[in-house]
Amino acid sequence: MRLNELSPGKGAKKVGKRFGRGHSAGQGKTSGRGQKGQHARSGGYHKVGFEGGQMPLQRRLPKVGFNSRMARLTAELRLHELTIPTADEITIDVLKAANLVPAVVTKVKVIKSGEIDKAVKLKGIAVTKGAREAIEKAGGSIQD
Repeated sequence: MRLNELSPGKGAKKVGKRFGRGHSAGQGKTSGRGQKGQHARSGGYHKVGFEGGQMPLQRRLPKVGFNSRMARLTAELRLHELTIPTADEITIDVLKAANLVPAVVTKVKVIKSGEIDKAVKLKGIAVTKGAREAIEKAGGSIQD
């Protein structure tokens, strides 16, 4: 087989209708556009959502909501969840391996929620003020 022998599969290329070629061709006279009116004219159509000059619905309704693109890449972690990994130094990769944060996350922040009684060593993980105090009180350390 050569490049000049390639052709589309049977039925892949459909022959289009030939409009305006007489009554017997099936699409003669008005060419399937019906009688008079905006849709029968050339260029006689409007954009999506156009309501004849009336203020369109999508402009009448208020804008709502906001989806942060950074929210997908950040995750929060509770204090008591730091005791789950068995590694001596907790990094983002360790948390991903333990399924505590999603795989796409690039930033993790520990919040003060729950209790911690085990000394943990954090590396490259952000912490809130209250969480920092609780970790240090339990004998842990935080490395930025």
